[in-house]
Amino acid sequence: MPSTQTDFDFVTVDVFTDQRFGGNQLAVFPDARGLTAEQMQAVASEFNLSETTFVLPPDNPANTARVRIFTKTYEMPFAGHPNVGTGWVLAQQNQAAVLRFEEIAGLVEIQVHRDASGAVTATTIAAPQPLALGKQFPSADIAACAGLAPTDVITKSHAPILASVGNPFVIAEVTAAALTLAMPDLAAFRGALAHAPDQGDRFAVFFYSRIGAGVRARMFAPLSGIQEDSATGSAASALAALLLSLTDAQEGAWDIIQGVEMGRPSLLRTTARRTPDGIRATVGGNCVPVLRGVASV
Repeated sequence: MPSTQTDFDFVTVDVFTDQRFGGNQLAVFPDARGLTAEQMQAVASEFNLSETTFVLPPDNPANTARVRIFTKTYEMPFAGHPNVGTGWVLAQQNQAAVLRFEEIAGLVEIQVHRDASGAVTATTIAAPQPLALGKQFPSADIAACAGLAPTDVITKSHAPILASVGNPFVIAEVTAAALTLAMPDLAAFRGALAHAPDQGDRFAVFFYSRIGAGVRARMFAPLSGIQEDSATGSAASALAALLLSLTDAQEGAWDIIQGVEMGRPSLLRTTARRTPDGIRATVGGNCVPVLRGVASV
């Protein structure tokens, strides 16, 4: 006899954009009760997006929900655009000004922004952890990950370095010309991983360039099946925290443009501030609904 299947509603949204088919795609299951972790992983693989989120009742009733985030191949402890997008979806039915998501990396707080009519205009998430800096990487190895020359990497402010506010990335500054030309090289990624074997297939590099008062960025993680990501909130918030750490300022804000080369331009609005437990960061933006449907699992 055929196995029993259950239907689960889902929606998709484009995150960090106000234009449909821009930004970063996200699938959200607003009520994932009844799904096992194995089924969640299978569904995320089927959607074939960078991430899919599954919303569950919170362990602590004082919080809004427990949210699990899956890439095509593994579960994430925290991620930026899935939280911004999931917050935007849940805010359509929840009038609270602040949502709180329980996640592996910790509690994630989402500020909901509305216009005069009450419509959601944006959501901003606070990364669950203060800035943590890890090992530095040779410029030549990180440049090779994107098919670039070592001289394309700018080290005046910092060497390529592992940075995290809940999800680690190697962050490297490059010239504006090099950023446009960058292409992920799988073999070079495997070679660079020798400097951080604990990262496994989650090894990812966030390249950025300062252009005037703004920042342009690109993110590659081919070892986990993501050739390029159009908007990476957890990396952008880590970059904001890193940039603040290089100054004496108490706080700062940066608008980061990503996804241009993919034809999915994204605007990530980030802030960072010094707190008693370290540098804390936020990232936010708008979302646009795209699809609504039912998955049989």
